[in-house]
Amino acid sequence: MPPPKSALSDDHSAPDLEIVGNQLTIHPSGFTGGSGAQDEQITERNLVRHMARFRENPFEFLREVSLYMSGTGWRAYDDPIGQPVFYSGFSERMKTSILSSNMLQEKVRELASTRLAVEEKEGLIAMKEDATLEQKRARRRHEIESSLREVVDTMMDNMICKMESKKFIRGAYYLCTQLLTRAYHQGIHVSSEEVLRLRSVAEVACKKKQSIVFLPCHKSHVDYVSLQLICYRLGIGLPVVVAGDNLNIPILGPFLQHAGAMWIRRSFGNDPLYHTVVQAYIDTMLQQGFNFECFIEGGRSRTGKLLSPKFGILSFIVDSVLSGRVEDTIICPVSTQYDKVVETEYEFPSLELSTQKKENLADLLSSSSVLSLRLGRVDVRFHEPWSLREFLGQQITRLNMADLGPNQKLAQAERGRLLRTLGYRVLSEINDVSVMMPTALVGTVLLTLRGRGVGKAELVRRLDWLCERVRAKGGRVAHFYRSPTEMVVDRALDVLGPKLVGVITGLVEPTYYAVDRFQLSFYRNMLIHLFITEALVSVAMYTKIKQGGGPTNQRIGYEALRTQVSFLSQLFRGEFIFPPEGFTTNLEKTLRGLEADDVIHITCDDSGTPQFVELSESERLCGRENYDFYCFLIWPFIEASWLGAVSLLGLTPPLNGNKEIWIDVKKAQDSAQLLGKTLYHQGDLSYFEAVNKETLKNSYQQFGEEGILLVAKVKDGKAGPSLRLAPEWTPERDPHTGKVLPHGRLWDFTELIAQSRREGKNRRDGATVSSRVLRLSDVVGAELFQASSSLGPADISSNSKQMRRRAIGTDSKL
Repeated sequence: MPPPKSALSDDHSAPDLEIVGNQLTIHPSGFTGGSGAQDEQITERNLVRHMARFRENPFEFLREVSLYMSGTGWRAYDDPIGQPVFYSGFSERMKTSILSSNMLQEKVRELASTRLAVEEKEGLIAMKEDATLEQKRARRRHEIESSLREVVDTMMDNMICKMESKKFIRGAYYLCTQLLTRAYHQGIHVSSEEVLRLRSVAEVACKKKQSIVFLPCHKSHVDYVSLQLICYRLGIGLPVVVAGDNLNIPILGPFLQHAGAMWIRRSFGNDPLYHTVVQAYIDTMLQQGFNFECFIEGGRSRTGKLLSPKFGILSFIVDSVLSGRVEDTIICPVSTQYDKVVETEYEFPSLELSTQKKENLADLLSSSSVLSLRLGRVDVRFHEPWSLREFLGQQITRLNMADLGPNQKLAQAERGRLLRTLGYRVLSEINDVSVMMPTALVGTVLLTLRGRGVGKAELVRRLDWLCERVRAKGGRVAHFYRSPTEMVVDRALDVLGPKLVGVITGLVEPTYYAVDRFQLSFYRNMLIHLFITEALVSVAMYTKIKQGGGPTNQRIGYEALRTQVSFLSQLFRGEFIFPPEGFTTNLEKTLRGLEADDVIHITCDDSGTPQFVELSESERLCGRENYDFYCFLIWPFIEASWLGAVSLLGLTPPLNGNKEIWIDVKKAQDSAQLLGKTLYHQGDLSYFEAVNKETLKNSYQQFGEEGILLVAKVKDGKAGPSLRLAPEWTPERDPHTGKVLPHGRLWDFTELIAQSRREGKNRRDGATVSSRVLRLSDVVGAELFQASSSLGPADISSNSKQMRRRAIGTDSKL
């Protein structure tokens, strides 16, 4: 591999602006981008920096407090771009607007009529001699509607944000800045070009009374704090932030609600009134032009990469525009990246356990160690905003429907397709503007090397190479003001700390190694989306390369390669965000890129049709380090999918037992995790990251979507969802020994995954599942069946019938 030009030096970017208080400082650009011209002029600001501490400088500390509380200069937040919010009575005015919603009033009347009909049918309407039947009905209807309006009023009081006081907001801004800069001592950085563009869009939206809907990724509780601080500092109307009511706890809950939080239930259940109240509230905000923020992934990512889009709140927003109740709204995808994510310190251990600690912001804030950490900086990037109405119009045209009208109705399938397209477009644009932080680069290098450790010189060389690859793929690399690579590496190692990256001294050169691969994988996953297609092609080639022998023996036929890549991309379609061009285009583009990089060689026939794909001679000479890099990126995920598939083999019903027993999903996933830990320590699993609860959960979700598993919920029940193998996927057992027989759809499915697994010392025979692995899977499965059968025969039968009616499954597309 030829030595690349230093990835951390670039003379074409405009200078950055660092804003600290009232001072302005010019710095070189903080990152370099891809080859596109749009990256060359992007500049950067540091909006929030280390603030005065009382013990260090009491006079400066008191001065800052007085400036914030008196509202001096920009701190006054007197004339933000957006609709007026901060006045007494704002919350009541919002309540009145929501209650006047025709949709909400109709729902109240509808529910009242339904209840009245039930009472009348059951003879519950009180009989009075001085009233006719119609008068009794009218009186009872009024009582029911009044009761429902009281319920609505309680719902709204618990739900709506209450940003009424400028003084409170100034104090909240100061407090949050103090807390944030204690953890992230280098503050929040943004692109000057992006925020100037955002302000321009906000001014136009304000005149049209349109809302900006911010759709950020979600890795940390700091996400919504940082975006609020940025909007405050830039003079943009603070967005109302959708938040789960699990964070609505004493003291903290009311504070966040007055700072912009909108509380919603984690699950609406079968409550049409609550659903309508949420829709009416969102309608009201978008109609009046208030900015809005919700997380496109729903919950926080605990793996470092983007999660699949969630369509709950997104569906409400789309319905507002589709119905014509809202003219238009502006969509703004947002990427938030960290040197180090503060939650990983206390949260990642729970991902290794069968029980996961419930998400709790209070626990995070109450940790004194968190408030004294030095975690580097936060980078927030804004994609160019765009019109939701224009997007919906384009999509409806593609669906061959009429122009978007005020009463436009979409079929369920068409609506789902539209929401998926919207969700994945937002995720793709978040990835487009994301900046790869030094910690992500260093973590990736450490987890994609064959050796136990790496010297400083080699670490720097590989980091330079990785930076070049990131930029070549159109990504952005944070280089921190053109500092030499060695300094950036030192900075990243310092932020990651000795708990994640260790160093062995007393050798020829200091040697660095991954201490906590499980936690370090979080940072590796931050950039995996850039190389996902190269990784899939590489592990598809590995099905031949692992066989060894000469180059001819290791080449793979083009059709065989295409088949395996297609299978893997289908397997991981819910795990990764793929380029939008489609499978065939992505594959051809990836092969051309790898060949141009001299990683592979493609043999074509006389007509130019690819016949064989193999490693290039230069790649073999350099020890396959570039090819191995791509394999190491994806192997942990292949291991997780393989582990999930192996655990399904254990769900084969006992030989003489009930064939329709349903097993609790959480217990099944916990058992798969226990099986994975056992296989890892016995050498049958190469990567401990494969036992990550979130990754296993994603695998099970994918198996359900493919129809391998039937997953069902009991309505109005407290029990969680349950599962069982679909009949056509259920393996057979030997009628004499009771052992699972090595054939069938699930066995073949597991074999396809196993072909791309990393070869290990205990797996050189090429067997999909060795006898010991299958035995362990069966032991774990037997315990699950035994626990499920403890319900008793009558309960099992009744439960199975109910589950069967509600089971959701689709045919496999693999």
